[in-house]
Amino acid sequence: MDRTSIKTHRSPRLGIDVPLLLVVIALILFGMLMVYSASADYSFQVYGSQSYIFMRQLRWLGLGSLVMIFLAWMDYHYWKKLALPLMAAAIFALMAVLVIQDTRLGSVRSLFSGSVQPSELAKFGIVIYLSIWLHNRRDLLKNIYWAMIPLSVIMGIVGGLIALQPDLSAVITIGLLGTLMFFLAGGELKHFLFMMGIGILVGVVVMKSGIFPTGPDRMSSFLAGLKDPLQYSEHVRRSLEAFMRGGWLGVGIGKSQTKLNGLPFPHTDSVFAVVGEETGMLGAGILVALYMIFMWRGWVISRKAPDGLGMLLCGGLSFWITLEAMVNMLVMVGLLPFAGNALPFISAGGSNLLVVMSSVGIVLNISRMAEKSKVRVEKGSNAVVNLRGRDRRRRVSRPVRPQTADEPQA
Repeated sequence: MDRTSIKTHRSPRLGIDVPLLLVVIALILFGMLMVYSASADYSFQVYGSQSYIFMRQLRWLGLGSLVMIFLAWMDYHYWKKLALPLMAAAIFALMAVLVIQDTRLGSVRSLFSGSVQPSELAKFGIVIYLSIWLHNRRDLLKNIYWAMIPLSVIMGIVGGLIALQPDLSAVITIGLLGTLMFFLAGGELKHFLFMMGIGILVGVVVMKSGIFPTGPDRMSSFLAGLKDPLQYSEHVRRSLEAFMRGGWLGVGIGKSQTKLNGLPFPHTDSVFAVVGEETGMLGAGILVALYMIFMWRGWVISRKAPDGLGMLLCGGLSFWITLEAMVNMLVMVGLLPFAGNALPFISAGGSNLLVVMSSVGIVLNISRMAEKSKVRVEKGSNAVVNLRGRDRRRRVSRPVRPQTADEPQA
């Protein structure tokens, strides 16, 4: 058997995108290291153990890994049946948050004493649901009324429930995801720009309405900080201080001082500042590069997806994870107004890690299905071209010469 045949037979057994998997493993390992480094002091003060938050994150990682492996082998077409129950569960959880009123830091965002944040499930669910919804109605997307009105209702219900928490960054994320997925599904560019314009207009109105009390303050602080870094909020100033202390190569893992001297939420929202201080611009740059590679591989898999549903799922999930990462990192260096986005794979938090690992599992499954589809096509082509490859006769029969009258018959 030649090398080509061996490769063809081995592909279906793996089929996953190895570069993507390696990037995810690198992000997970680095994230666990940074969670322990950033949370040790806080964990000891609150829970009496330096490793309490790390061990909790490790348990979530174990659960997330099992879910990722399962979803990597589950045909993504099954989500056609699961999307509606998933979206219903997310909406129910968002409503439960408002009823239970577990207030933390002035917001009502979690269940079970802060262990679960339904807004993370809602972001994951909206990508799954919109992928299937848009795929089933792809022929109607040219009509902006049939497309925009139902889409606006879907995002409005989810975004409205999140807005009541309030969680401005999650609402913006939901809006961006819906708009981008409309465009990926085949929506026209003019409709995409129109939706973006409407979104910006609604955002301005909402900001001035007072629904988000901290929104105007964050925006004014951001605009003032662009002119004078000393006018940034205390949170951003502390983050910039961490990056300045880290320099190019950092002060060393575990040696951050800013996390001990006033940097808010060093193991969750501000973990990128700890990365910048302990590993320097070099470590922070490598982390940014890993997220860019993750987005690139997601885009490649999306392009190779067997059908439109796979393309939408892969593109939406990859964009969502990268968007969360970029927003978090840009906020920490003062290039975006403050938002409470977690840093995927790096920030401590079970809900975010679980849904991110689930997303990776779906993307890996799409890469497997794409490889299987490719191998089936190649096998079919080989079967047609090489029907007589195993015998020693010629692959093409000799031309038959017409028999003359005086020649003996066979």
